[in-house]
Amino acid sequence: MSMFCFQCEQTAHGVGCVDLGVCGKTPDTSAAQDLITFELMKLAVAAEGRPPTAELALTFMEALFTTVTNVSFDADACAGLAQTIAERRLAWTHGQDVVLEAVAEPGALFESATTEGSCRALLVLGLRGMAAYAYHAHVLGHHDPRVDAWLVGGMAQASRSHSVPEWLELLHDFGMVNFACLELLDHANTSCFGDPEPTEVSMRVQPGPFIVVSGHDLHDLSMLLEQCENSGVDVYTHGEMLPAHGYPALRRYSCLKGHFGTAWQNQRKEFSELPGAVLFTTNCLMPPLSGYQDHVFTTAMVAHPGVSHIDADPDGHKDFSRVITRAKELGGWAEPHNFTGINGGSTLTTGFAHHAVLSVADTVVGAIESGQVNHIYLVGGCDGALHGRNYFTQLVESTPADSLVLTLACGKFRFNDLDLGTVGGLPRLLDMGQCNDAYSAVTVAQALAKALGVGINDLPLTIVLSWYEQKAVCVLLSLLALGVKNIRLGPTLPAFVSPGVLEVLASDFGLAPTSTVQNDLVSQ
Repeated sequence: MSMFCFQCEQTAHGVGCVDLGVCGKTPDTSAAQDLITFELMKLAVAAEGRPPTAELALTFMEALFTTVTNVSFDADACAGLAQTIAERRLAWTHGQDVVLEAVAEPGALFESATTEGSCRALLVLGLRGMAAYAYHAHVLGHHDPRVDAWLVGGMAQASRSHSVPEWLELLHDFGMVNFACLELLDHANTSCFGDPEPTEVSMRVQPGPFIVVSGHDLHDLSMLLEQCENSGVDVYTHGEMLPAHGYPALRRYSCLKGHFGTAWQNQRKEFSELPGAVLFTTNCLMPPLSGYQDHVFTTAMVAHPGVSHIDADPDGHKDFSRVITRAKELGGWAEPHNFTGINGGSTLTTGFAHHAVLSVADTVVGAIESGQVNHIYLVGGCDGALHGRNYFTQLVESTPADSLVLTLACGKFRFNDLDLGTVGGLPRLLDMGQCNDAYSAVTVAQALAKALGVGINDLPLTIVLSWYEQKAVCVLLSLLALGVKNIRLGPTLPAFVSPGVLEVLASDFGLAPTSTVQNDLVSQ
């Protein structure tokens, strides 16, 4: 059985995976996820003309989230989800099929060689990313009817043919509603856990049983921390969970000790002799090796055959006792275990979200006006394993001493253990949080532009983004919709962006690929 998948940056030969996903996804899983997408389009068309119920919106959140890279590797579970969606649609249409205008079958979802196919891919992949963010807000009890409506209506529009101007308008509108979704999630996180505060995090693992938590879902982490407190089991964050240490309501748990490991793509090496349990709450799971597979647990939409899964009860509560028990069985290390970042640092600092940065906005503005800070670099995005990503480390290392570096998402693990010193009374390297905290970066940029009396594109600001999967796609579309120009994107351009679409993005927004560190620094 063959497949075709080009939704991540590491897709085979920069074109598409056809035999096996570089991520480890099998053709059966790929086909089942294409079927999920196809059935969602049919359900979306059937549901048009009525506001989506909370139940319907959740169906789209969970199903689209399931298809994000490195989330589900379970072909049977994905096929079962596609069947459930089809049955729901048939119930609505009294057994009648829905014929899609422009997508004849699941295998015809993405035809990247055409402008039409490229625009469809951009919209669908963006919707997958937004669904993940909407889900994280949902489990914390926060919703936005505009986001819910777009999850459904956007899939209906993606099933149709449009002119290029119509596609561009759809993508713009999607980018704006995704920014509203990012704002929604920011409000959900801060209202539940407080405004992030700058926090230094150790990479030292203490003796005794422990659990490593990966992904993005702060609600899952909060439930786990509550159950681990006073149990004798410590908790360490991994990957995009690092920013959790900045939230006061999470940091108050004494069992939250520090951060484990480096970038997510190094997990197979770093987990190989791990005497602790691992919980994956969202994407970033790599197919676990046999030596530690029985240490691993998944929850929410994350799934892998042979890996134990933790479901929620009808009230949304999760019982993590199996994870805690496994951590106790494994016992942890007998002595403190010291880890370092890629560049040798032993601590990481996080928590510089918009509230923290804007609380010292006068200092930042004053430093810019006085010439102490001559440039700001936003270097964010996803990390990955393929060549070319050392560019981002070299870029940050090469930034001038009179510049600030803002960062977010997991791409920061290439350089977030570097000591860049201070400038204008501020740390030069400011970690703003997870990928969804692009909202923080934009909020800060807008506030600085207003204070300085200039447009956002007139700030002394350079934006360089690394990308890997669909959440980076929706964030990029939001930045473009907000009118942010001259973004550098790398280490390669998406395979699903056709030359025609790329030409439009380059012409209208100045979007360009990363080149060399020297060229990109000089061009600013």
